[in-house]
Amino acid sequence: MCGIYGIVQFDRPLNLARPILDSMAASLAHRGPDGCGRHQDPYATIGNTLLRINDPHSSRNQPFCHEASGVAVVCNGEIYNAAALRARFADYPFKTRSDVEPLLPLFLELGPQAFTDVDGMFACAVWDPRSRSLLLTRDRAGEKPLFFTLQEGRCAFGSEIQALLAIPGLTKRLNASAVNDVLTFGYALKGETLIEGVSSVEPGTIVVFGPHGAPAVHRYWHPWPPEVPPPPRRPEQELDRLLNTAVAKQLTADVPVGVFSSGGVDSALLTALASAHVSPSNLPTFSVGFAEPSYDERRAAAAVAEHLGTPPVQVVATNSDLAAQLHGVVTRCAEPIIDPAVLPTAILAREARKTVGVILSGEGADELFGGYPTYPGHVASQWLGALPHALQWLLTRGLDALPNTDAKVAKRWLAKRLVAEATSPAFARHVAWFGRQLRTSVSERGQHLWDETAGLEPLTRFMAFDYSTYLREGLLPKVDRATMLASLEARAPFLDPEVTRFAFTLPDNLKVRGLRTKVLLKRTAVRYLPRHVVHRRKRGLSVPINQLMRHELRREYDQHLREERFEDWDLLPPGRVGELVSEHRSRRADHGRALWTLLVLGMWTEHWMGV
Repeated sequence: MCGIYGIVQFDRPLNLARPILDSMAASLAHRGPDGCGRHQDPYATIGNTLLRINDPHSSRNQPFCHEASGVAVVCNGEIYNAAALRARFADYPFKTRSDVEPLLPLFLELGPQAFTDVDGMFACAVWDPRSRSLLLTRDRAGEKPLFFTLQEGRCAFGSEIQALLAIPGLTKRLNASAVNDVLTFGYALKGETLIEGVSSVEPGTIVVFGPHGAPAVHRYWHPWPPEVPPPPRRPEQELDRLLNTAVAKQLTADVPVGVFSSGGVDSALLTALASAHVSPSNLPTFSVGFAEPSYDERRAAAAVAEHLGTPPVQVVATNSDLAAQLHGVVTRCAEPIIDPAVLPTAILAREARKTVGVILSGEGADELFGGYPTYPGHVASQWLGALPHALQWLLTRGLDALPNTDAKVAKRWLAKRLVAEATSPAFARHVAWFGRQLRTSVSERGQHLWDETAGLEPLTRFMAFDYSTYLREGLLPKVDRATMLASLEARAPFLDPEVTRFAFTLPDNLKVRGLRTKVLLKRTAVRYLPRHVVHRRKRGLSVPINQLMRHELRREYDQHLREERFEDWDLLPPGRVGELVSEHRSRRADHGRALWTLLVLGMWTEHWMGV
């Protein structure tokens, strides 16, 4: 695990002042506080900041370079099949036990196609001076980030955007189309960022830059096969096997490992499976609590820890802690992380880093196995749509009459959203339920991602869309930035490629049945966990943003939600921001998610864009 960066000049020797390179490295120091390395030749400089997870006693840092050819590789992440790759290239003169070094002989043999043989979470760069080409690639799910900017025959890349901001010639301008995505979903889509001229390497792709023409993009993996095969005869046994394999290989580390635990079925199942490979007494589970009871999950997490025999570590995140953490995240991440759950995740990661170097987390289970309440919501919308219009009107008016509260995802709030969009077209309904309530227009990128799901079963289409959008562009960046701010490596076993492919072969009724969610996953989990844990109502990690708006962050809201600011940007209709604030503070409507999006966007643009 580390931060990677580099600059390549394709058409002439690279002439770049050393302080710029030092600044790029310094901006990624939190991703790799244990060491640093740099490789240079006349046309390129690539480097890294190192967090030691495997081979902690090695005296050799990345980048790894093949002396005869000059090919150099640098990688952020973990290569789970590194041992198999070492055995495959037994004659290669390896100098370390690093999981990254086997990528060098693999590339020398296969070229850009090498990464189709790599199993892991990774963001890698390979400089090949023989063809004067630069390869950038990311893992299949997109767990590890990688950004780049291409201008005037030069490509610069980095694990986080702030590494690119020191590059001469990069103009800080807002990318209007990406802003539209953020106002619709809470994140940019398909390789876009909010800074014009800065792009993200898409998950599961290989991008090759060279001295001639546009970069060549090859998608080496897609989460669902072109033709979905029938599910296995015994899906519980197959899922059990796949999850056990995924957890076992992701426990590989030369540092202690823990689990983020909410007390829900996903994290509890990961803990149970990990306990078969690691002594439970050496597998701490970390959970976060809040002063507001409806947000607090410590009791459920403690019950799971007691049942499995793992030591529980619990942290209380006060509203003051959350407010302070918001300022820290905004000023240390050169991209707006809109999801407020980044705040308790960062607080929890800081605590976990005191005792472990790797954390297992449950990302992916909801998108793959049907865990979000929106999925049975689509089923319920069919019932609601069949009701007489008069009855639909009475139901809507009755729900509207209920008061709004600051409780965590109150049932009445969910019911209001469900009924309000029940008769909308399926995709529009899904965007409205999952979106930020600021824009309803979906960009061509969003529409393209929805169109890609054609051919899947109806509910699985929504899950596939959420996998390609919310998971890849929202959840995974949140977890990566929150944990790496504490120099902690997070791993997500549910996102193992074999588990993912298997999940997309399952019919809808093995994921959602009526109002029941995660049908197959829960059938598998009862082999390891008590039924009350498996069937506990989903809560999710949320933050009392409405309370923060009224108290600890009131000054920030007043400062950054000025009407004229958003009118100058031409982001929202005149008067819309004031209307949202007025309705929310008077409790006439719950616009918490929308206003939080505007707050983070406002704070981020002021700090990083100077506007």
